[in-house]
Amino acid sequence: MQGIIYEEPTIWLFLLVTVIMGGWAAWMTGRAVAMTWRPAFQLVLYILVLGLFVRFIHFALFQATLLTLHYYIIDTIVLLAFGFAGWRYNRARQMTTQYRWLYERTGPFGWKPREGG
Repeated sequence: MQGIIYEEPTIWLFLLVTVIMGGWAAWMTGRAVAMTWRPAFQLVLYILVLGLFVRFIHFALFQATLLTLHYYIIDTIVLLAFGFAGWRYNRARQMTTQYRWLYERTGPFGWKPREGG
């Protein structure tokens, strides 16, 4: 897997920087976008910038390549997954909390119209 998904000598560095640190930041970015009722396409713009910061952390702390399109795309895809999960989770919570007479929750990421509403 080294060379395809991550550049560092061990997968633990990829998991620490991209998945844990970057994933948390992406989740919080998705949460912030959802809480301000902004559309999902704005989240994509923010995550693209966050991907640059994650790439810089890999470069600055672990001597990885800074300007590489391949690993930037991998990092950004992981961040997009976390960001959209955070956005959808918080949007579902908003819809079912603020409009509880119209919608009911169907899971952590979804909602549906209430019966008879």
